[in-house]
This record gives sequence, C-alpha cells and structure tokens, in this order.
Amino acid sequence: MDRDLKRLTAFWLAGLILSGWAPYDRFTWLLEVLPAIIALPLLYQMRGWLPLSSLAMGLVLIHGLILMLGGAYTYARVPVGHWVQDWFALSRNPYDKLGHFVQGFVPAIVAREILIRHFHFRRDALLGFLVVCICLAISAAYELLEWGVALAAGQGADDFMGMQGDPFDTQSDMFLALAGAVIAVIGLAGWHDRSMRQRAQRG
Repeated sequence: MDRDLKRLTAFWLAGLILSGWAPYDRFTWLLEVLPAIIALPLLYQMRGWLPLSSLAMGLVLIHGLILMLGGAYTYARVPVGHWVQDWFALSRNPYDKLGHFVQGFVPAIVAREILIRHFHFRRDALLGFLVVCICLAISAAYELLEWGVALAAGQGADDFMGMQGDPFDTQSDMFLALAGAVIAVIGLAGWHDRSMRQRAQRG
C-alpha cells in the first residue's frame, strides 16, 4: 500500500475513534465526519488508477482531522476556536469558517490533480477557472445538504448548521471556500506540480 495512504488511514482511524468516543452530540458528529468516511474507500479505489501526490494526500489528511475535531465538539464549541475568538474579540467561534476555507483549499488541489493527470488539462487559466468552479459547486452542494438536514431535523440540526446567529452564514461560507480555492490554485501550483512529478516517478 502507498505510504501516504497508510499514514492517512492510521491518522483518520485514530481521529474517528477519539472524536467519536464521547462527542458533544452523536448525530452532529456523524454528519460532520461523514465526508471522511465516504472519502476513505474512494481513496483506496483511486490508488489503482490515480494515486494522489503526497501534497494532495497530506492536505486531505488534514482536512479530515479538521472535520473530526469539529464533529467531536460541534464547530461552534471547538476550544481552539474560542481561543481565537477571545484573542481577536470576535463575535463568534471562527472554527466553522476555517472548515469552509479548507473546503475550498483542499478540493482545489485534488481537482487540479485529477484534471491534469487524468484528463490531461494544460496548466493555464482555464484549468484554474474550472478548479475554482468545481470547489464552488462542492461548497454549494454542502450548503444545500445543510439546508436539507435542517428541514428534516428541525432544531436538531442547529449544531450541524453552525450559523451562530449569522443571517449571512451561507454566503460567507461559500465566499471562504472560493477564497480557499483561489489561494490554493495560485499559491500552491508550483509545489503541487513538483509533488505530482515525484508521484509519477514513484510509479
């Protein structure tokens, strides 16, 4: 098995066990960690036809742990978010916003890699545009999922929604995903290209 996938599996299993041992709310925990639970078998399927670069795998690993920490406490109650809230005198726990920024930042690298290595896109402006569009689509789909859960569960979905009284929470979530995607595409392109070359050399 690829060492990056082994490392991710070990950290994620540990994260799922620790975060799921005594979460603040079991239903919210399941909703928050579900993307990682779905992603893990997909990553195993992908290793046969497109094993991801070390950079992409590392970012996916971190993203999963962010989800698990949020699931353990609920995003509005994550302690590190309260620390940041106190330091900067913020009106709300910002951990949820970190999650949505990463929701654009990490999928941008994964989408970029798939488009380049599997679909043979050129490294040009169109590639960056499509990557950002994919990330916005993912963000919009997640917001629709939150809406659907809220309609189905009523107040039981408040912790999953994580709005903390912000009427523009959905819009700011999508903006942060957009910002994350743009920053990843512009800021990590060179590093990502080197990581993909190293992945190709390993076979």
